[in-house]
Amino acid sequence: MNRGPSRRIVLASVLLAPGIRLIGGIAGLSLAGPAHAAPARYTLDAARSLVRFETSFGPDIITGDMPVKAADLTLDFANVANCRVLVRLDVAHARASFPFAAQAMKGPKVLDSTGYPEILFKSTMVRRNGDGARVSGDMTIKGVTRPVTLDAAFYRQKGTAAGDLNHLSIRLTGLVRRSDYGAIGWSDMVSDEVRLDILARIDRAE
Repeated sequence: MNRGPSRRIVLASVLLAPGIRLIGGIAGLSLAGPAHAAPARYTLDAARSLVRFETSFGPDIITGDMPVKAADLTLDFANVANCRVLVRLDVAHARASFPFAAQAMKGPKVLDSTGYPEILFKSTMVRRNGDGARVSGDMTIKGVTRPVTLDAAFYRQKGTAAGDLNHLSIRLTGLVRRSDYGAIGWSDMVSDEVRLDILARIDRAE
């Protein structure tokens, strides 16, 4: 499958179009001012947060999305090792580009949304990675927990002033393998690898 630059640009455009702007990397954020020098807790704007995913289905691609049910984030741009990320995804309300794919995905052979209505990601270590960060943590799917590493990028929401870190968006990208979690249904037709693109819009807690 060809996943060259043009495909990545299209995906980024879809995700970032609804009003967020890239901010100057973690190094720049650490200079934003003393008011933001300490770790700060952020709350989730669930209505404007989403997980997009894609996987191969023979020569085609199944795409879909899943609501972000809840998130607990502590960010420290001066020392990213102090950052903490916990995200809960709503499996029961996941959607897919093929109607039968959504039903199969939520069924007992894959995610089993009845028995396991949430997917949980909890960070264990955060470190700088260029202008962003690399977030290592534990992903729990169908009651099985496995280590996962996601790349994080931070964005300033449209309409906010430079240096204003009160309203941000965090984008987490990475992949998981279904077989690691026992979600192996239809493995003869659908790829084991699922690519994730999580967009969480967050507001600094008072």
